[in-house]
Amino acid sequence: MGRWWGMTIHDRVWHKWYDDGVPPNVDFEDLTIDQIFDESVERYADRPAVVFLNSRLSYRQLRDHVDSLATALAGMGVGQDSRVAIHLPNIPQTVIAFFATQRLGAQAVMTNPLYVPRELEHQWNDAAVKVAITADFLFERHIRAMRDSLPVRHYVIASIPEYLRFPLNRLAPLRLKRMDPPTYAKVAPGPGIHRFRALVDATSPSPPSVDISMDDVALLQYTGGTTGVSKGAQLTQRNISYNVQQVTAWFPTVEPGREVLLAAVPYFHVLGLTCCLNWPIHAGAAMVLMPNPRDIPEMVKNISRHRVTLFPAVPAMFNAINHHPGVDTIDLSSVKACFSGSAPLSEEVQRRFETLTGSKIVEGYGLTETSPVTHANPMWGTRKIGHVGLPVPSTDARIVDPDPDPDTAEMPVGQEGELIIRGPQVMKGYWQMPEATDDMIRDGWLYTGDLAVMDADGYFRIVGRKKDLIIASGYNVYPDEIDGVLMSHPAVLDACTIGIPDERRGETVKAFVVRHPDRQVSEADLTGFCREQLAAYKVPTAIEFRDDLPKSAALKTLRRVLRDEVVPDA
Repeated sequence: MGRWWGMTIHDRVWHKWYDDGVPPNVDFEDLTIDQIFDESVERYADRPAVVFLNSRLSYRQLRDHVDSLATALAGMGVGQDSRVAIHLPNIPQTVIAFFATQRLGAQAVMTNPLYVPRELEHQWNDAAVKVAITADFLFERHIRAMRDSLPVRHYVIASIPEYLRFPLNRLAPLRLKRMDPPTYAKVAPGPGIHRFRALVDATSPSPPSVDISMDDVALLQYTGGTTGVSKGAQLTQRNISYNVQQVTAWFPTVEPGREVLLAAVPYFHVLGLTCCLNWPIHAGAAMVLMPNPRDIPEMVKNISRHRVTLFPAVPAMFNAINHHPGVDTIDLSSVKACFSGSAPLSEEVQRRFETLTGSKIVEGYGLTETSPVTHANPMWGTRKIGHVGLPVPSTDARIVDPDPDPDTAEMPVGQEGELIIRGPQVMKGYWQMPEATDDMIRDGWLYTGDLAVMDADGYFRIVGRKKDLIIASGYNVYPDEIDGVLMSHPAVLDACTIGIPDERRGETVKAFVVRHPDRQVSEADLTGFCREQLAAYKVPTAIEFRDDLPKSAALKTLRRVLRDEVVPDA
């Protein structure tokens, strides 16, 4: 075997990839995000682009709103050296704001609506944000009281009802105000405060012409902070455009202008931004927007009502749909292809969802720093359950010694090590953090911090993170493996495993489990179940039952939060 899958790996692996219809490389087009958007408007002008409750925007209408907002933002001083915060759930204004920002060659700073003031203050001051596009309820909940601590000069205030048609535009405020917490508020006018829809409607669309380079930064995407301090990954026009083209090459049977995609993964998460926004725009698909990714009844209803064909999601969403009451009686057969990322997908969850829908789930892998997609199982041909698949076209991957001394040593096939990646989707670097950049990217290779194994067929399997690795009595224990075993039990809805200090073993294994609401299971039951499927040193010595587990806004389990609860000084 050679060092890089795309260069000297076994000829039989090359032939298998070709036989599966997966090209090893892509003939990339140098198209900026703005150019991709314009091309789709030209091709699919009258096709629906955005579907949101009882309203929709065609590609032509979307372009008009983008141009009006871009013109207004330019009037506020937004240009190529600007960073614009987009602090919204998945609503039409998020789509408009992102492409208006790209129209001006500015950098989007996608901001999680669940952030508390401390997190907002860190991100927006670090990025020197001068214009923020936020929701009315978020402005009143957090921002108004902290305006003096932020660098923002202009706030564009979006409201969920303003893009709805009658009668929902009248009824929605009453319902949204009753939610806990409320998701509608009246924002009093004042200096530097602009209403989104009023601004768009009052501005003639005439954005300035801007010369945008493929190497210009398009997105300052902050890491989730689940493994440390949140850092701003600088993703260029090339990074994002090429990654969208890589995803397109991976799904060759997608029919341009004819697909319907459920945009449930939040746009402030890089998986959502690439696979639920830029990819469907590139494909001329209709995007059905989901503001609340935890609203499973609405998610199921949208799939059935709008005949969704493409469903990028995270494992927690697939699992929740599998357990939705009465799901067996709902027609979900329109779904053709699903992409799963952000967390490991268990075999049982995958099989159950595919049985329900008749679709296929392609499990993949990526990072914020890689725009994000780097690996995926083929849609047709060999799919390996529990593997993240092959590197996507024009991407190189290696498994190296996680503790090299003195040089990076490549690990043999079948042996675990750190996954490193090289490709056009790898970020430019971290914003204003050269030392962190140099630690992450060395000689053109991005060091992921994830432990993985490559098999003889060139398929990759993630076994855990270096920081999550549990060393019990000298043995390496990977939490993801234990989580997968626990979640394969029919009475377990969710699970997360951590290592805790142990005087005798160094560390020992503790699991947190959420029971299925309709089933009972004891700690002894699960311990016995694990003993049947795991080596003795991997079996949890303690299992704690909880009503739920801490999740990020993208529904990724926050293992660090549980670890900090148990071992505060870890």
